[in-house]
Amino acid sequence: MKDMGMDAYRFSISWTRILPDGTLRGGVNREGVEYYNNLINELLSRGVQPFVTLFHWDSPQALEDKYGGFLNPNIINDYKDYAEVCFREFGDRVKHWITFNEPWAVSVAGYAMGVLAPGRCSPWEMGKCSAGDSASEPYTVSHHQLLAHAAAVKLYREKYKKGKIGITLVSAWFVPFSRSDSDSDAAKRATDFMLGWFMDPLTRGDYPLSMRRLVRDRLPRFTKQQSKLVKGAFDFIGINYYTANYADNLPPSNGLKSYNTDARANLTGFRNGTPIGLQTGLPWLYVYPQGLRDLMLYVKEKYGNPTIYITENGLGETTTNTSLPLAEALKDDARIEYHHMHLVALLSAIRDGANVKGYFAWSLLDNFEWATGYTVRFGLHYVDYDDGRKRYPKRSAGWFKRFLK
Repeated sequence: MKDMGMDAYRFSISWTRILPDGTLRGGVNREGVEYYNNLINELLSRGVQPFVTLFHWDSPQALEDKYGGFLNPNIINDYKDYAEVCFREFGDRVKHWITFNEPWAVSVAGYAMGVLAPGRCSPWEMGKCSAGDSASEPYTVSHHQLLAHAAAVKLYREKYKKGKIGITLVSAWFVPFSRSDSDSDAAKRATDFMLGWFMDPLTRGDYPLSMRRLVRDRLPRFTKQQSKLVKGAFDFIGINYYTANYADNLPPSNGLKSYNTDARANLTGFRNGTPIGLQTGLPWLYVYPQGLRDLMLYVKEKYGNPTIYITENGLGETTTNTSLPLAEALKDDARIEYHHMHLVALLSAIRDGANVKGYFAWSLLDNFEWATGYTVRFGLHYVDYDDGRKRYPKRSAGWFKRFLK
């Protein structure tokens, strides 16, 4: 990072590496604390600012077993206790805290589709889960993540206020499938159900009206006190942006209810056989840089122009050809083009007044990409998993080095 000229590094702390059973009662793992202290100190010694994410989808197994993890409000206090240990141990040096990474992904992929941990969903959904309810659990889980986030922010502001604290949200950009009013409304609903689900509570203390109207009593309610606690509970918002989709209007579905159909928007990467942007090796990722600009200006207009950090943006390659020579694997011109075009789009948004303060490429190194494991590579550096995990800079690392000069 130092060699590339980077001045900030975002990483995530693993909850159970600090509190092995997820709670204070089980004691603090000093070796875990030492591991992160060493990393933070090394970063600072190289002039690199740590941006620390407290929760990146790894809910403690002990709390899943004990009370169902984020399905249970008990998680709010246990998360707050974990956050406090981190603030206390690292807060003298860490000036940027991110409470949650992509609460949407936890709720939707983990509890509506069932493809990420803990793999819960209704039996007819993609994950064909053995337990769960895609109609209610995603909303419960998001509610508890928002309340846990707000509790941690309140604690930080009251006791530790030495830096800034925020949350990272993910959003695609949604383009109306046609010029019809109904498709335009579908695109707005799709945005509400992905971004607004969290931004509305954080800026006005309640869920979007479109969600309230369509989800009705399956959408939890904030008490007056909770609403006050959540509203304004951020110094900055992290945004993870990768791609865009077309949205077209779907009539109400009779019968089976699910988060996946509640927005009444059909999301697709194609219109009349043409993709919305260059297709990549990943079925969900189309290259659509304009969407980053549009999203930034949407957040500026709708949510009062908060301070934004782009906390993730990047291109993944599927490594089906494992016999590729190293020299070939390091040629990632498509990634260079991806970052270049997105930075141009971001600059345009900043010139139009979007309050964007930083940009993090996902990711520094090839790494374990959840359900796709090691088969997808997002890194600016190649990791040789067969040879002691040696790291090699790809062309994109060299491009960033030149760009940052």
